[in-house]
Amino acid sequence: MVLGILAALAGVVVIAVISWSAASRPGGEARRNPVTAPAIDAASAQEMLSRLPTVSGVVDAPYQRDLFGERWADVDGNGCDTRNDVLARDLSAVVFREGSGECKVLEGVLVDPYDGHTESFTSGEQTSPLVQIDHIVALAWAWRHGADRWSDAERLVFANDPANLVVTADEINSAKSDSGPAEWMPPAAASVCGYVIAWVSVVDAYDLGITGPDREAARSALTRC
Repeated sequence: MVLGILAALAGVVVIAVISWSAASRPGGEARRNPVTAPAIDAASAQEMLSRLPTVSGVVDAPYQRDLFGERWADVDGNGCDTRNDVLARDLSAVVFREGSGECKVLEGVLVDPYDGHTESFTSGEQTSPLVQIDHIVALAWAWRHGADRWSDAERLVFANDPANLVVTADEINSAKSDSGPAEWMPPAAASVCGYVIAWVSVVDAYDLGITGPDREAARSALTRC
């Protein structure tokens, strides 16, 4: 089920995420995975939302990050780990380590898709953690809403799916944590629609369930898009 999702997402969710995150960056387009089709709109996201099954969001087994496999694996086999793929996609003015085959990102500029602030990225033990990769649909949230029933291979794909990843500042990633729309929305009002559309798209694509509060929060946000 999930292993076959990536191809389908390439024409739907990836487009939505890149369109949203690239819109506020200098140049307006992602360096990789360029936009080739219109992003889905709020009406389409509302349709997706309406067909999501309702679940309690409570499961017996506790969430553990290791259940989603290797962190930032090279699941697409392009020779670059997922973290660097997403940094290269979402940052502008990217500088790569010489000899890394355009894999290791050393520097770049982030226009945060959640609040619009600009931040410089510099690779290093002290500086790398300041710019992080956010799972739009958090791994722990996914675990509580259906991913606990997936295979290890399916969870690995989900954890490294670029359609569910976006670069953001550490403080925003920490504030968002494993929340759904009922508990967290982007600080910038202009970012809410893109975030909710991307979030609903991923939940729908991976056949996850949704609680009543998250459904209502997403529905309310989409009606204002």
